[in-house]
Amino acid sequence: MSESQTSNPQGHQENELARIPRRTPMACSFCRGRKLKCDGRQTCGNCERRGIPCVYVPVSAQQK
Repeated sequence: MSESQTSNPQGHQENELARIPRRTPMACSFCRGRKLKCDGRQTCGNCERRGIPCVYVPVSAQQK
């Protein structure tokens, strides 16, 4: 038997579409300062690994 992969009308395979990275709406202060990829969780993975508090500053407060 052969395995068949389904494709959508644009020709992309379904498993390719599942891997599209989603943009996090806001990065925490640590990730923003270090220019790291923030996963956007309550305590992001970077802060969790380092054992530091994960703080999200509202965008309006950063621009002032």
